[in-house]
Amino acid sequence: MSKKRYNGYRSFQYLEPGTDYKVFKLSKEVGRVPPYVVPVTPEEERTVQEILDNYIVVSVHEHIKVMPENPAEIMEYNHCGRNWTGYEGMSLSGVDVVIDNFMNGSAVITSHSGWKWMDIIHDLGIRFSDFAHQDMIYRAETLDDLLRAKGEGRIALVPCIESATPIENEVDRVDVLYGLGVRMMGITYSESNGLGSGLKEARDGGLTRFGQKVVRRMNKLGMTIDVSHCGDRTSLDTIEYSEKPILMSHVGARALWNTSRLKPDEVLKACAEKGGVIGIEAAPHTTLTHKHPLHSIDSVMEHFEYIANLVGIDHVAFGPDTHFGDHVGLHRALRSLMSIGESHAGETFEEVDYVKGLENPGECFPNIVRWLVKHGYSREDITKVIGANAMRVLRETWAR
Repeated sequence: MSKKRYNGYRSFQYLEPGTDYKVFKLSKEVGRVPPYVVPVTPEEERTVQEILDNYIVVSVHEHIKVMPENPAEIMEYNHCGRNWTGYEGMSLSGVDVVIDNFMNGSAVITSHSGWKWMDIIHDLGIRFSDFAHQDMIYRAETLDDLLRAKGEGRIALVPCIESATPIENEVDRVDVLYGLGVRMMGITYSESNGLGSGLKEARDGGLTRFGQKVVRRMNKLGMTIDVSHCGDRTSLDTIEYSEKPILMSHVGARALWNTSRLKPDEVLKACAEKGGVIGIEAAPHTTLTHKHPLHSIDSVMEHFEYIANLVGIDHVAFGPDTHFGDHVGLHRALRSLMSIGESHAGETFEEVDYVKGLENPGECFPNIVRWLVKHGYSREDITKVIGANAMRVLRETWAR
């Protein structure tokens, strides 16, 4: 796997710890848990490395931040408004383009409820300031920015907001976010907002008139639409109303695990029929299956195969939705804020400490490619699902 242009930079090293910001003991980016490499033969590993070296790799949903080692400090850490980026871990990831979602609803700088406009702007600005002091990760705003990353040994980062909730009733705030570099946004998170219904709601009223205005504005601006956390009716309405395909960035198949966090076949098919792409989720205790009830790469890949067989290999990608740190601990700390209990309702499961094989952004794609090579997928199909499919949707939805 080709090396990234990483010089050892750590977040905010241009500031003075303890004077300019509060110091937290952060999780390891490498080696936090016992490493797991999908077992392949030496010949298969050569194929894996050739694919990672020569074809663009796109993670369609990620949080590349580093969390505190102690999950009990997560709320205070986020309240300080200064999340670290996992530069070391990402340098080993094989990823060329990452759609990063920052703090999103866990930005609790001025509020305990999240999703406040000024908190989102603060979060973006602090992270962008940090990016400007190093050279491996850069903000991608055009298709050319995406395409040059691999050749330069760098990572093109696409800023995304996971829900349009912070725009409140101001459609022009979509333009503001676009002007600040945001190139993808969700319609809702798990809670409803002025655009539509989130997945936690018992009654889904669908896309509202205001939601229609926002969808049209996103189409005109060249901002990709996501409905991963929307209710089923709102998802279907958005897919139908959008003039462009959408990128459903981090979901799985409800047919395999019956929770509202995952999508029914009807929604998955509608997304693909409109030309969209479905990213497979790997956050703890989401893409479980009855065949693989302990969440691991095998559970996740069962969702991948089901959806690829349902809608076709041209409409599937990967949005692992991981970060550097204890993701299960994060869910416990944010259970109420992020509606995690409602998202997992409907099935009982045994908790794992982490998702074996897909624990953090640094290990996901090398293991995904190993799994695909080991299971006999062609090079053409592998390159589609690790990057080409996502690039097509970005090309079709972004401004020229």
